Amino acid sequence: MQNPPSCKPSSAYSIGLDYGTNSARALVVDCANGAEIGMAVVDYPSGKQGILLDPLDHHLARQNPADYLHALENAVRGAIAQARAADPGFAPEKVVGIGVDGTGSSPLPVDARNRPLALDPRFASDLAAHCWLWKDHTATAEAEAITEAARRLRPQYLAKIGGTYSSEWFWAKIWRCLKVGRAVFDAAHSWVELSDYVPAVLAGASTPADIVRGVCMAGHKALYSPDWGGLPDKEFLAGLAPELADLRDRLYATAHDARTPAGKLCPEWAARLGLPAGIAIAIGEMDVHYGAIGCGVDEGALVKVIGTSTCDCAVVSSARPIADIPGICGIVPGSILPGYHGVEAGQSAVGDIFKWFVETVLGGTASRHASLTAGAAALRPGQSGLLALDWNNGNRTILVDQRLTGLLLGQTLHTTPAEIYRALIEATAFGARAIIERLREYGIPVSRVICSGGIAEKNPLLMQIYADVTGCEMRVSRSAQSCALGAAIGAAVAAGVYPGFKAAQAAMTALKPVLYSPDAGSQAVYDKLYRLYRTLHDAFGGVPQDAALPVSRVMKDLLSIKAGTRCGAAS
Repeated sequence: MQNPPSCKPSSAYSIGLDYGTNSARALVVDCANGAEIGMAVVDYPSGKQGILLDPLDHHLARQNPADYLHALENAVRGAIAQARAADPGFAPEKVVGIGVDGTGSSPLPVDARNRPLALDPRFASDLAAHCWLWKDHTATAEAEAITEAARRLRPQYLAKIGGTYSSEWFWAKIWRCLKVGRAVFDAAHSWVELSDYVPAVLAGASTPADIVRGVCMAGHKALYSPDWGGLPDKEFLAGLAPELADLRDRLYATAHDARTPAGKLCPEWAARLGLPAGIAIAIGEMDVHYGAIGCGVDEGALVKVIGTSTCDCAVVSSARPIADIPGICGIVPGSILPGYHGVEAGQSAVGDIFKWFVETVLGGTASRHASLTAGAAALRPGQSGLLALDWNNGNRTILVDQRLTGLLLGQTLHTTPAEIYRALIEATAFGARAIIERLREYGIPVSRVICSGGIAEKNPLLMQIYADVTGCEMRVSRSAQSCALGAAIGAAVAAGVYPGFKAAQAAMTALKPVLYSPDAGSQAVYDKLYRLYRTLHDAFGGVPQDAALPVSRVMKDLLSIKAGTRCGAAS
């Protein structure tokens, strides 16, 4: 379905709101060409860098919903002020729509008035009443139980999500809340994903039933599919816990793709933001799904949004048959782009691994990354003799196991911080290659890779290593804020500025001229290292191993590769 044009791109602006792990940002975009004329970033004030933690449980990660509303008002007003100063032609009255993306799965419990329970004084100090952030892994046991039950009773549920339900996802977290926060569970009228909650607030939704839910979160995280009537059936849920079956009726019956707006800006929030009431609000999507749109995703492109974690997105025309793919995060019709199957995979930690090493292990600050990168850049592939697994926050794809942890192999009494830093970058690149190989194995075309996010923007070394490890050319999105840009594109389409996403992407997205091409010599060494990585990957991940390369050989093979770098070639 196409939207009839309702205004000219040359006179229209839209706003994208991107809710990340530590902060939220608002971006004012010129709909004519995608120019970003105003931006403001607001850190979440609660917890440690915006995350509520429990020192007794490193798997717990929650967020205060009050921070979302604080960031909403301050980020939008800040971006509008910057846009006024930057563009004489801009005026708030020319803003035609708002789009919102959020981390996922990040569900929060709400009352019958759509108010987060965490804002109720009775539950303000109860961590179970806050938003269960995407990186909360407390529900591992529940995820395993859901996987086992579905494997026995509803194998079709697992087929479209890679075969394993994750502790990062909707039902596992809610079931965990039932077990450890019964008072919160009983008080919750419903549960809402972050990316659906903020658009609902802007639209003035006064009950959870009024929320227009997006298929991105529903399909990839909540086992939703029209093939079986929406959410999992009550009989299946009752087999997990009767209370989950009762909750199903208070959730939603239908989830929508981006052709359906989430509503119109209500008078209250129009006044608070200084925007016209009644402008379009695009459907909420996962941050990386709108990020893929902001990168210009189309069939054949793999978009990697590289941040604290990484999410990989691809689209395949709905007219094409698509196989079920083990170990990925879902194949959902209509997610990302209408008219396409959205395919999602990713890594649970990338930037977070580098941050952990610099700030927690070395006790350094953000400035230390630059010196370590310089030291790592002076090394050749294989020179350190190190090999790492990128599982410091579990494995999202292709093993889907949050009880896996990081590993560093090959260190000696002479190993340096720069060598470790490079090995950690290489580990994330090896994890990226495992995903690309799995997608190609099952017929998903990956002819080019488009990257976005602060790391892709700022770290040429990482980008070159990714090119050398994967054998793919790496491109970088023109926008440093591709998620917010994608949300703004969604708003432009919802407002009728463009008849559909293809036209909007053509006008509002582009790539930077920089290109990272694989170096043949480096690629040859990394092929050897990747084989060793897969040996460790399969051994610790519970995958049948290659008998020709046992784990006992990995250390010695690393030393051989290291020795080979001294004479200019790996043996």
